[in-house]
Amino acid sequence: MKIVVIGGGIVGLASAYELVRDGHDVTVLDAGALGAGASHGNAAKITMAEATPVPAPGMVLQGLKWMLKADSPLFVRPSLSPTFLRFMVMMARHCNEGDFRRSLQVHLEMASTCVDVLDEWADDGLSFEMHRKGVLLVFEKRESFEHRVALNDAFAPFGMVPELLDADALHDREPWLSERARHALFFPDDRQVEPDSLTGALAKRLRELGARLREHTRVLDFEQTGDRATAVVTDAGRVECDQVVLATGVWTGVLAAKLGPALPIGPGKGYSVDYFPSPVPLSTPLTFEDAHVAVTPLNGRLRLAGTMEFAGLDLGVNTRRVAAVKRAAAQGFRDWDEDAPHAEPWAGLRPMTADGLPIVGRLRPEGNVLVASGHGMLGLTLAPSTAKTVRDLARDVEAGRPSPLTPYGPERFLRSSRRRARRAGAPTRG
Repeated sequence: MKIVVIGGGIVGLASAYELVRDGHDVTVLDAGALGAGASHGNAAKITMAEATPVPAPGMVLQGLKWMLKADSPLFVRPSLSPTFLRFMVMMARHCNEGDFRRSLQVHLEMASTCVDVLDEWADDGLSFEMHRKGVLLVFEKRESFEHRVALNDAFAPFGMVPELLDADALHDREPWLSERARHALFFPDDRQVEPDSLTGALAKRLRELGARLREHTRVLDFEQTGDRATAVVTDAGRVECDQVVLATGVWTGVLAAKLGPALPIGPGKGYSVDYFPSPVPLSTPLTFEDAHVAVTPLNGRLRLAGTMEFAGLDLGVNTRRVAAVKRAAAQGFRDWDEDAPHAEPWAGLRPMTADGLPIVGRLRPEGNVLVASGHGMLGLTLAPSTAKTVRDLARDVEAGRPSPLTPYGPERFLRSSRRRARRAGAPTRG
């Protein structure tokens, strides 16, 4: 079948790779350069240990405290936009223990196959930078440490039982940590993947297998017959298709609206800074949990990544937020050189959903448009399993059979859209 994948980030390229391996004729379209969006500057972590959803108990109160503090780990720029307000209200409704636990379970189930798929891709000849160093979750405050330990029961069924470290054991393991680091959990199975190396390897193999990768090609519209897309209209011409995969990150909702109901995907800006070489000889990737800043050693460099900023589609670099990321390292490590050379700070827009779960499924039950977006801060972690799911969904479409309902399918939002439409007296489609 002719399948057009819209979006050349890690999720789009991974999905395209699995579709090509399954025998489909695949074209990938991206409005910019492949892998240059949110995939490029992420924390470079396959992070089972940190698969917790963003909507969490206490987030609303904490967010209100931080709202006017531009260098806080979570910053919300106030807005009266109805779309923004609706999204934030929906997110607030999911900030409870029950929804948090359910979403965490879904994330862990989706992520549980990630390392197996990465090993499968490596065995298939994809060459990318991957490390197997585990991860340390480092805490200053006893209260936040104990709160995280209370979640260990959710991780245990997946074979994830962390080692609990007191201050002495933690500093024995990583002597460059400052005295602020008092508690930690060590998860040995987490991995690290340099994202550009993976998107580059996927793009290279896709070209070798005959896929067409069209960069700097903007999608304008779709040609449709009923619930089915028959062609993608771009600024460089039309591309006929039997199926479409929407994997355009924060812009997925806009494209989905051209094919039916819009999907509630909002931008959550994150930042990263790469140091060449690393200012500290860190051996284990870690996250300063109180500051929400990840520190990932890669070949020849050290990456700092963190913060969550709800400020619309603004890609500008906020220097105060970059300073907060750097400050977490300066306070978290002893003898940190604040003048150490580093690359220009990067900012990217993570595709966030109100309930914290990705959106992976058929846009319409009888349609041929698949959605693979909304992965938030877990795009790299969940891309391998998402790609396998997209492959299975494409098989369902080709065979003319219904796809199974899942907790992460788009229908969970489309049902609520229909309910709102009925209350307003508007007609609904599909």
